[in-house]
This record gives sequence, C-alpha cells and structure tokens, in this order.
Amino acid sequence: MVIAAGEEMLVLADRLLGFAAAEGASQAEVLVDADESALTRFANSEIHQNVATLDRRLSLRFVDGRRVGCAATNRLDEASLRRLAASAARTARLQPELEEAVELPEPGPIAPVAGAYSPGTASTSPEMRAAAAREVIAAADAAGVLAYGSLATHLERVGIVNSKGVRAFEERTWAQLITVCMGPDGEAGYAEADAVDGTTIDAAAVGREAASKARHSRGAVAVEPGDYPVVLEEYAVADVLDTLGYIGFSALAVQEGRSFHEAGRVVGSELVTIVDDARDPAGMPASFDYEGVAKERVTLIERGVCRDVVYDAQTAARAGRRSTGHGLPAPNPWGPFPLNQLMAAGETPRDDLVAGLDRGLLVTRFHYTNTVHPKLAIITGMTRDGLFLVEDGRVVGPVRNLRFTQSYLAALAGVEAVSRERRLLRGYLGPVVVPALRLSAFTFTGATEH
Repeated sequence: MVIAAGEEMLVLADRLLGFAAAEGASQAEVLVDADESALTRFANSEIHQNVATLDRRLSLRFVDGRRVGCAATNRLDEASLRRLAASAARTARLQPELEEAVELPEPGPIAPVAGAYSPGTASTSPEMRAAAAREVIAAADAAGVLAYGSLATHLERVGIVNSKGVRAFEERTWAQLITVCMGPDGEAGYAEADAVDGTTIDAAAVGREAASKARHSRGAVAVEPGDYPVVLEEYAVADVLDTLGYIGFSALAVQEGRSFHEAGRVVGSELVTIVDDARDPAGMPASFDYEGVAKERVTLIERGVCRDVVYDAQTAARAGRRSTGHGLPAPNPWGPFPLNQLMAAGETPRDDLVAGLDRGLLVTRFHYTNTVHPKLAIITGMTRDGLFLVEDGRVVGPVRNLRFTQSYLAALAGVEAVSRERRLLRGYLGPVVVPALRLSAFTFTGATEH
C-alpha cells in the first residue's frame, strides 16, 4: 500500500510527540518540514550550475511548565527520534523559567486554501529550467548584453501536530526567475517573475525586460543628490513592504516598543492600503502558519491609517487575543511577521505614472537597504540596475546610482498615484503583491561610482 506523503509525515510527528510525552513534556509541538528545491543558475550568458536538494526536518518544541527547549533532526529512524525528544527535554530543563506561561495553540478549523500547490512546479525538470534560461539568454544576446540569474523551484510539505490536538498538513510550491543583464560598461537591468505555477512564467519577457533596461542604461550620467519626485517600480515597492513588515507590522515589535505602528495613526496617503492575506489567490496562498493556526487576513494600513499588526500564539496570549496565524518555526526570538503582504492597486495606468513627473527619477529597485531608525522607519540604501532621469513626463536618459536615506513612512505619505497593475514578487519575508508608485519626494543623500 502506498502511503501519502502527508500521512507519512504526520505519523512521524505523532511518534515524536509520543516520545516527548514519555520524557515528561507538559506540552509539545512537532513541525515536519520537507523541502524539495532545484536551481539552475546562469552567468555570462551560459548555464553554469544545476543543483537539487531534498531534505525532511523534524523540529520539536518541548514545554515543561514555564521552560521551553527546542531540537531538530533530519534523521527519521526511531532511535534518532528518541534522542531528539531527550535532547529537547534536557534543553528545556536547563532554561530559566519564562515570566509568562507558555500556551501552545488550541486546534481550530482550517479551511484548505485553493492555489497553494502546482504539479507543474513540483515536476519541473532540469531541461525545463534550462529552456527558460535559454530564453532569457536569447533576449540578452539580441540586446548585446550578458545575462546572469537563476530559476529556482520549490515544493514544501508542511505538517504540524501538537499535544493539544492541532493537526495540519499542506503542500505548497513556488518558482522564481531572476535575471540581471549587464553590458560592457557596467550598465545593468533587472527583472523577476514569481509564481506558484512555474510553467506560467514567461522567461522570454523577463529576459527582454532586463535586457532593455541594461541597453537603455548605457552612458549613465551623474546627477546631484537631493530631493526628487520619483516613480518606484514594483521591485522597489517590494522592498518598502518587506522592510515595514520586518520593523513595524509585528505584534512583538509593538509590544517591545520598537515599532512605528499605532492603531489609528496616519502614516500614508489615502491611496495606501496594505493587508496581509495568505488566502488571496493573487499571492502565494497558504492555509496555516508554522504553529498550525489558520491564516487570517489582517489589515495593516487602510487608506493611510494604521489598523492592526500580525500575531503568533505567544504575542496573542500576551495581548489577550487570538493568533492571526503568523507563527514562525520554533525557536523563534523574532516574533510574528507578515509573510503574505498585498498593497491595493490604484486607478492610474502604469505608463502614466512617469507621464505625471515634470522632473524626477524612475527607480527600478533598491539594494543593500538597512534600518537607521525603526520607530521612524528611516532606511538607507542604494538604487540598482536601472535609474533614469525623467523630464516633462518622459524618460530622457540613464543616471548613475544614488544612495538614499529616507523614511519609508514619509515615502508612503507622499504617494500621489498608484498603478492599477500589480506584480507578484518574492521578498525576503515572503511573497508580496505590489503596484508601482509615484511619490512627491524621495531623499537621495549621495552618489555611487556607477
């Protein structure tokens, strides 16, 4: 008899849960995370790497009163599971007692979400990834530039069981094609495409986008740093959402007094609405978090006004409310994060964003961004892979990259127009769905060499 992958993983989790109970756990949680990933990478317009990994990892959170210990293994035999339970128990009993009681989530209804899994992504072959790379390279060849980048595919199987009765399993897939095209004088252009179903990615279009950016970046000239009206393309907007999610949209950040987020505070223009919604089919759907709690839609900013933040089990218990389904794998000192952010579309055709600039800059993306002041959301970073001067509503030529120091909240407050088109991208927190934006001002504080 063939046992389904989900059943097999949950059986392993049940066995480990039993070993934890034998070690005296007052509560226990087991996360089984199996990842099948593959990557085809290219440089100098040639494929130079093709790799694949398969790993299955069991993580145990062992609760002994107010003490918690965590341990993990990818060895799945019975002796290894027993050792894992004993190790987590010893770790827990060496910890100081926490000030707050530890309560793992109670079971609740989890409605399966549509669109989390694609067989096309799960079955992508090296030949299929190579064919996509060839399309990107062909576009670069046609523009007289070189292509660098990768196509990655992922299949994640997530199973969660805890001693209170939580029991959940889901398969999720995603694919990401990224490329930077570069010319002989250092000119560069970036493009990216992400999808649950990797077979829907138009590799040729991604290649043409990056190659065109690179070709039009030749002969970049310097401009003086200063305040400029800007159009931020979706890649730059993704960094804005990722950064705000990391420093401000977490309940732990609010509880520790390091977040800018205050319910009812106006932080953006009325054109800005940001939600976290893992069930939205425009993103990369998921039904539950890494604690086995159903994902909820959370409105973070509504028409420029702060509304709510995301919670995991521990931060929710501290606030006297329910988790919103944003728990991360234990051990987790960072708290919850919004992993599926979406920014509402506007009414402006994307091409009309630039047309609304008298004199300003078109920004492709940001690079090496770091937080200067989390409470004020002041960020420093650089532009990269396509920066252009706009005059009288037209792109007139490329300019050299600039460094910025800018409050992302002030940037949101200056949003003048939002594109009606949006793109699905994958940031460092997770998938984001973002439009392009036109801002009244953005502060550039220095120039770079290229």
